[in-house]
Amino acid sequence: MSSASLAADSKSLVTQEPLLRVVDVVKHFRAGVAGTVKAVDGVSFDIRPGETVGLVGESGCGKSTLGRLVTQLIPATSGRVIFDGVDLTKLGGEKLRQQRKQLQMIFQDPYASLDPRMTVGDIIAEPLVNFGLVSGRQKDARVQELLRVVGLNPYFNNRYPHEFSGGQRQRIGIARALALNPKLIVCDEPVSALDVSIQAQIINLLEDLQREFSLTYIFIAHDLSVVRHISNRVMVMYLGKIVEVSPSEALYHSQEHPYTKALLSSIPVANPRIQTLRRLIELSGEIPSPLNPPSGCHFHTRCPIAKVPTPCADTEPPLEEKAPDRFAACHFSEKVRTV
Repeated sequence: MSSASLAADSKSLVTQEPLLRVVDVVKHFRAGVAGTVKAVDGVSFDIRPGETVGLVGESGCGKSTLGRLVTQLIPATSGRVIFDGVDLTKLGGEKLRQQRKQLQMIFQDPYASLDPRMTVGDIIAEPLVNFGLVSGRQKDARVQELLRVVGLNPYFNNRYPHEFSGGQRQRIGIARALALNPKLIVCDEPVSALDVSIQAQIINLLEDLQREFSLTYIFIAHDLSVVRHISNRVMVMYLGKIVEVSPSEALYHSQEHPYTKALLSSIPVANPRIQTLRRLIELSGEIPSPLNPPSGCHFHTRCPIAKVPTPCADTEPPLEEKAPDRFAACHFSEKVRTV
């Protein structure tokens, strides 16, 4: 999808009501005597129908945990996850199970996410069987249809996962996610375990499926170039918090948060002349432990423009609009553009 198309799509999506609204969601895990891991620490965002929102950040920042909170694979410690007007955090049992038909997930590892003892046909049909939607010949026909949709031979349904390559296995995982005709799919680093050439095929497939079935995506990744290609908007996450939200193309031209600027400076450019003119922003130290995050702005211990002790170390900056449709959690966003 071209940059112009993404920009046009973003403008048309702004007028729609959100399909998903996440409100001040928190997820803390007990870590024994060590304390509490603050994996997701007060996150809020909206996603509109047909939109693809990229979610990026360092390993351990809480991206995958946030994806599992959206799909309610794990319960939130506090906050609300409102999907299609229904607060999922207030549901349980059969009511939550029925809502999950509209929320599906594509997992990172195509080798670990498929049961090696089940045939491909049984793997794809499992959601259909669980909800009692089809059986017998109808089930077989639906499985073959889904295999065809994701670009696989429909007569591979009696084969086992070990007979397929990594890219083919991920296509099987995508077919399983499509089985119940969901509205929203959380893609948890779906191409990170694949070769670069196969990554492009899977990304193109996801885009084709989005157009064909009117899907909405949360696309979790650490490869910023992949996120740029597929996303209408990008959310940048650091240590359990969203620190910047911006339309995709705008983010890659200028940044409102120093962490985002550092991330983008690390992307290599194919043109060696341009690459030699670019300045890599090196962050000092390691990412702090979520067991004991820094006070104030979580990023201030590594930030090249932080002012300590105040306000960066004392006051947590709110995620607020710094420019039209652009949000950042930084006390000195105006300085980021000049760094």
